[in-house]
Amino acid sequence: MFFSPASTISVAFLISVSLAVQFGADAAGIAIYWGQNGNEGTLEETCATGNYEFVNLAFLPTFGNGQTPMINLAGHCDPYTNGCTGLSSDIKSCQAKGVKVILSIGGGAGSYFLTSKEDARQVATYLWNNFLGGSSSTSRPLGDAVLDGIDFDIEGGTNLHWDDLARYLSAYSKQGKKVYLTAAPQCPFPDAWVGGALKTGLFDNVWVQFYNNPPCQYSSGDLSNLENAWKQWISDIPATKIFLGLPAAPAAAGSGFIPVADLTSKVLPAIKGSPKYGGVMLWSKYYDDQTKYSSSIKSSV
Repeated sequence: MFFSPASTISVAFLISVSLAVQFGADAAGIAIYWGQNGNEGTLEETCATGNYEFVNLAFLPTFGNGQTPMINLAGHCDPYTNGCTGLSSDIKSCQAKGVKVILSIGGGAGSYFLTSKEDARQVATYLWNNFLGGSSSTSRPLGDAVLDGIDFDIEGGTNLHWDDLARYLSAYSKQGKKVYLTAAPQCPFPDAWVGGALKTGLFDNVWVQFYNNPPCQYSSGDLSNLENAWKQWISDIPATKIFLGLPAAPAAAGSGFIPVADLTSKVLPAIKGSPKYGGVMLWSKYYDDQTKYSSSIKSSV
């Protein structure tokens, strides 16, 4: 078949556009935790930076075992007086910019565990009706905005029934809008709390915490521990994307901070070739504000 030069250009152009669309939708990005420091700016401002693809609202630290679930967003708002419903407009603003807003359940300090499969089902129903696409006769803690998913930041309690919770939440995706499932396990493999749940293959993004765990984190020029742990995570966990979870400042964690120059010149080049590489997760927006870490690494992620 004969192509004139003009048609050849147009075909090449169409191919490049389709490739850009294909890979753009799959591009790596940065996830951030927001909510545990009242001095980190508003949620709307966080999304307006343009630095983040995902914002995890931290945390829902009380749920399960018949407890009344209660959100805790530190100094941002008071859930006991329905003071967090005003976040609804911020959430919608973020989503309008293409940022996924996810509720993180658990956290380092909380009262949460699941006692049975039925308990997991009840928690899933609560999350669906109060934060996702369902409806609640009482006030939804964050107003009428529909969040994009649930993040499992389970760092205590027991390791039971998180797989059941994942299955129940995932099933709600059939009711319309997809419910994203993400998790923040520690880098020692398998994770002590959600290791079993991650085997379900239901998780979209797993941002592994490569900090506060010296045996599997980067240490002053030595990449081997981190690289070995990374390889195990990407080969043994059936998730869509695996993220490198890092502190955004030295003060954000006990150990594991990676200087920008080391991250961009040594660490990221060693892991970015993985098909499951999804990007970098940072703890947290407050610390990122201090160091401008996300702005410094964004073009390299």
